[in-house]
Amino acid sequence: MLVKRLDELKKIIALDDTIVREILNPKHDPSPLHLGYSLAHAALPPTKTSLPHRFISASEVYYILKGEGIMHIDDETQIVGAGDTIYIPPKAVQSIENNGKTDLEFLCIVYPEWQPDAEELI
Repeated sequence: MLVKRLDELKKIIALDDTIVREILNPKHDPSPLHLGYSLAHAALPPTKTSLPHRFISASEVYYILKGEGIMHIDDETQIVGAGDTIYIPPKAVQSIENNGKTDLEFLCIVYPEWQPDAEELI
């Protein structure tokens, strides 16, 4: 049985300047995972905005766990909060802004699984 605890996962600063902990990724996990996607936890402090970026061929889903923010996808903008799910299609320019008073925390599901060369800053 594979169980991972969020507080035991390494924090990294992602390309978009969010604080990320990779939870599951079949390309990076030492045990064999039969997944076609990756799962990560991301956090963005109050008043911060992630850098605009896009996935070249992958789609992404954000699931907001805590906080509130403003999601930007191409020319669209939407207020988001805990319990919201956001679909980001391949090649869409995206960023998220924390307009709350606490950390904005969300899960990121990338299909196919995230790889370093899969995304680019805009």
